[in-house]
Amino acid sequence: MRSKSSANAAESAANRHPLIVFAGNPNAGKTTLFNALTGSSQKVGNYPGVTVERVSSEIKLNGQTVEFLDVPGLYSLDPVSEDERVAVGAIQGAPGFPRPDVMVVVIDASNFERNLYLFSMLAETQIPIVVALSMEDRYAEQGFTIDHDQLQALLGVEVISAAGGKNAEELKQAIWRCLQNPRSARIGPESTRETEITILQERLARQGADLTRKMISEELTNPTNRFDDAPEIAEAFARAREKISQAGKYSDPANISDRYKWSVTVEKQVTRGQPTSNLTLTDRIDRILIHRVFGLAIFIGLMYLVFFSIYTLARPVMDAIQGSFDWAGARISPSLAGVPIIQSLLVDGLLQGVGSVMVFLPQILILFFFIAMLEGTGYLSRAAFLMDRLLGWCGLNGRAFIPLLSSFACAVPGILAARVLPDQRSRLATILVAPLMSCSARLPVYLLLIGAFIEPSFGPYWAGLALFAMHLVGLAAAVPIVWFINKKMLKGNRLPFILELPPYEWPRWRDVWLAMYFRARVFVKTAGTIIVVMSVIIWGLTSFPNFNSPKQERLSGSYLASFGRALEPAFRPAGFDWRITTAILSAFPARETVVPSLGIIFRSESEDRAQLSESIKRATWPDGRKLISPATAIAIMVFFALCCQCMSTLAAIKRETNSLRWPLFVFTYMTVLAYISAVACQWAFGWIR
Repeated sequence: MRSKSSANAAESAANRHPLIVFAGNPNAGKTTLFNALTGSSQKVGNYPGVTVERVSSEIKLNGQTVEFLDVPGLYSLDPVSEDERVAVGAIQGAPGFPRPDVMVVVIDASNFERNLYLFSMLAETQIPIVVALSMEDRYAEQGFTIDHDQLQALLGVEVISAAGGKNAEELKQAIWRCLQNPRSARIGPESTRETEITILQERLARQGADLTRKMISEELTNPTNRFDDAPEIAEAFARAREKISQAGKYSDPANISDRYKWSVTVEKQVTRGQPTSNLTLTDRIDRILIHRVFGLAIFIGLMYLVFFSIYTLARPVMDAIQGSFDWAGARISPSLAGVPIIQSLLVDGLLQGVGSVMVFLPQILILFFFIAMLEGTGYLSRAAFLMDRLLGWCGLNGRAFIPLLSSFACAVPGILAARVLPDQRSRLATILVAPLMSCSARLPVYLLLIGAFIEPSFGPYWAGLALFAMHLVGLAAAVPIVWFINKKMLKGNRLPFILELPPYEWPRWRDVWLAMYFRARVFVKTAGTIIVVMSVIIWGLTSFPNFNSPKQERLSGSYLASFGRALEPAFRPAGFDWRITTAILSAFPARETVVPSLGIIFRSESEDRAQLSESIKRATWPDGRKLISPATAIAIMVFFALCCQCMSTLAAIKRETNSLRWPLFVFTYMTVLAYISAVACQWAFGWIR
């Protein structure tokens, strides 16, 4: 008698939609093709801002609903990293997931031999296969083409050209035909024999000899003198026997060498043309961009250009956004004069809080525009290659730079991206320092203070350099910390660094704009939820219990002021008074709230509508000294660069390590490091006036 669970599983399998899995090597064009077929914008792979989770999409295929499933790229069915385990589980039908009905194997024509090696493994799963050939345009630039009919006969499955995501409708119909008439792939000598029989049958038909496949097969096995008077045909049979014989010499699919020999044989049989050059355009560009000296200099120059552009290009839009919030406040305030508490809540609380952070949206969009452009061209993997020497000193390799680079957007996807690392030691070490990378939530703090204290005095060039330096602070701190963790806490050997460098290409503008759109959506959503809530809380703490007093007296006698003054002595060595201290502490759940907190606190002191940067520049200590000197501004930025003020990050570390020990460790060491570094900055830069 079947168990209830097995009965439910059988019923679920009977009722589910047909499942189509997309599989292939990394950078084979699999996700581009998946997006072209489904309209999905989700990326799956091993680059900045991507996930290793399974991604699916349901579409209508000839009136029937089918499910398309995209998985990370893999090199074999013997996984060595978390993302490959996800892919293998999806292909083989891991517990809780159905076995695929059809597998679309995406083969990169420009890396044909290596992609065929993976195909030889996928064919053994006996899942019906459709082959999608990508990158044929690049292969053509090298002087080669692929004979689709010959390849189709060799593999025993339908082959569709899909370069650049084209022929999407043709591929859909091939998938439909495979669903209706499943065809598993053939590899090894039997595949070669069937191909040669097809070729001979077509040749004989052109010459008027109508032989059946069975007759040709018998002639191949037991040669006769039937074609003695036709030497060309006899020679064709002899060549076919030789090819079948060679295929039989390496028919063991479990042998790695045999697989590659089979791949080489197939490549030779289906490839046409001659190489146009020994070096491709990508090879020539890489001679410069991954040079140990020039490559690093170019990388640093590109990063500086990005941060310089953030200041020079965004300023007009930032001024317009700030002006719109000021205009809204000026229009709303008189109409609510009869209800002062509501007036203050809307104008001094919500508009001040949300407006003070929304003004930085243009600069964040510019940052992610450049990141998406660099990712789309294939340059970011070169950056990982360049960083291998630096990271090797501390026990990691260049592949860890990809999760760390992801963390410059947000530490959470960076922590998830650490799954691509092949060993547990490197993965854990990378997770523990990923929060040190300066995420986009820190950017408004840098922009506010650099814009107030550096750009007016030194100009946009030095402002861009200062912003670049702040993004290097976390990376510079991560290197010795990872060295200590690897030497004292996580013992083990450093694995070799192997990273595939994709060819250079023009970025797809749709992908660039989507990356900017999703980042803007996250930023605005945060402003509409967390920042709104925290703005109301901070407004309440700064307005009561003396709401009816003048603004300065109201703030100095507020609950927030009392709390801040109690903690001020602990932060005085770093140059922070109670106002800065309370703004910092309010940001521990989510650092996005610090600028709204500063906006509410400092602009509450002023009766005019001065911009926040002007308000903090005018702020003073009780004795009349300027509150925020250049040294204090640097100390605040360094504190935020090194402190872990993000509950989502700690939750991600807990989920990925399955332990409370490591998030507590990260929170403790980063908080202590941030405090000590802020005090050191106040001492080291106190001479700057």
